Amino acid sequence: MLIAPAYAADPAQPDPIVSFLPLIVLFALFYFLIIRPQMKRAKDQKKMQDAIQKGDEVITAGGQLGKVVKVTDQYITLDIGGGTESVFQRGAVQTVLPKGTIKDL
Repeated sequence: MLIAPAYAADPAQPDPIVSFLPLIVLFALFYFLIIRPQMKRAKDQKKMQDAIQKGDEVITAGGQLGKVVKVTDQYITLDIGGGTESVFQRGAVQTVLPKGTIKDL
């Protein structure tokens, strides 16, 4: 015979928990390094947008700088200079600036 006979491998199976351990560790890393920080940023952004009140100075996601003159449930009205007012969704607000920032510009 030219080919040696093949014998079956050892029938002992590895522990299922050990085989899933790399997958569990990978999920834990994704959770603590990606998912959890993103959820925290979204929560802080939502809290900041809900706390907007009349007189705050804000920057929108489009880069518009203005002072809040009217606040409703879903919209805010900004005075963007020269008496010009624009209406934006609350979700468009990116940053609330310290008082007096617009005067310094």
